[in-house]
Amino acid sequence: MAEQRDLFTPGVAEAAPIGAFTAGEGREDLQGRFAAFGLASLDEGDTLALVLERCLAPGADTLAAADALLARFGGIGRVLGAAEGDLSQVIGRPAAQQLGLLHALLLRALEHPLRRRPVLTSSEAVRTYLRARLAALPREVFHVLFLDKKNQLIADERMAEGTVDHAPVYPREVVRRALELSASAIVLAHNHPSGDPTPSRADIEMTQQVVAAARALQIGVHDHLVVAGDQVASLRALGLM
Repeated sequence: MAEQRDLFTPGVAEAAPIGAFTAGEGREDLQGRFAAFGLASLDEGDTLALVLERCLAPGADTLAAADALLARFGGIGRVLGAAEGDLSQVIGRPAAQQLGLLHALLLRALEHPLRRRPVLTSSEAVRTYLRARLAALPREVFHVLFLDKKNQLIADERMAEGTVDHAPVYPREVVRRALELSASAIVLAHNHPSGDPTPSRADIEMTQQVVAAARALQIGVHDHLVVAGDQVASLRALGLM
C-alpha cells in the first residue's frame, strides 16, 4: 500500500488543522445524515470522520483525516489499535490521544466478559479481544492472560516487547508472575506484524519451555495464540503443544 503524506506535522496539529470543506464541494452533512438515518447510513470512514469531529480542531477536514488514517493503517481496527506515535504522524498528538482513549474503552468492553465467565468457554471472545489488543502493533509483543481456578481472567499483562519479528520471553518470569497473581492457569499470546500467523520454531520452543516451567508448579497453560491481522492461530489446535 502506498504511504499517504501526513496531514499534520507531529506536534503542530492544532496550528495546522486540515482545511475545511465548503458546501460547494458536494460533501454531505454527516451529522445530519446520522441524525436522520442512524449509524446504518454511515460506512466506517464516515463513522470515523464523525468521531474525529470531536478530536480535531474546529473546521478541520475530518473526512480527509479519516481517509488518510484508513489508507495508512488499512482498516478501522488497525486505526484504533495503532500506536499513538504513528497516529500522531497523520492527525497530530491531541487527536491521537483521543483515539487512544476510545481504543482503551473498546478493550475494557471486550475484556469484561472474560472476567465474568470461563475463558475456555469463550474462545471467540478471547480471539476478538486479542485481535483488538494486538493486531495493529508494528512490533512483536508478548502477553499473558492470567486465569483463576474458574478460568476467569485475573489480568492481561504485557511481558515482553521486541522487534518486527521477535519478542524476548523468559519462562521463569511468566511463571513467577502467575504465582504473584495466584493464577491457576495462563494463556500465552503474541502478534506477528508480518501478517502470517504461522507459529515459528522459536514460538514453539518457547511455548514448550513455559509449559514445562508451569507444570512444575501445577499451573496450566491452556494455549498460545498468535495474532496476525484478522487471523489468530492456536498452537494447541495445531498440535504444537
